[in-house]
Amino acid sequence: MGIFSKIRDKIFGHDDQKASNGAPAPAPKIQTANPTPAATPPASTATATASPEAASLPQVDVGAVLSAMADAKGGGGNYQSSIVDLLKLLDLDSSLAARKELADELAVHEGAAGSAEHNIALHRAVMAKLAENGGVVPDSLRD
Repeated sequence: MGIFSKIRDKIFGHDDQKASNGAPAPAPKIQTANPTPAATPPASTATATASPEAASLPQVDVGAVLSAMADAKGGGGNYQSSIVDLLKLLDLDSSLAARKELADELAVHEGAAGSAEHNIALHRAVMAKLAENGGVVPDSLRD
């Protein structure tokens, strides 16, 4: 399992579901303010921009999940723009070696490994990839 998969699983809740019984739990139901069929976008729109894997997953509000995690831990540093703080918030390895591996996974090559430029580009790439995989990522986490 790659580092991005670990990030995705922590945020989307798959990590906790597998740990509880060894098997993936059914996808959680997403409630909307207006549960009528008209509130659901056409399938062609949803699948055109997301990966096939994301099309079958419910959307997750990445900003809300991360905020709740930070609140539960009494902080979270600057996870909104720092890849190191984001990884720490998720209880994942934030070492330079782990960030290099993540950069290789996501094809991030800006700046020297470990530099501010590299870390910023890596954070942006993670947020973009979360969005591609069904995450609702607010603009505040994309910059």
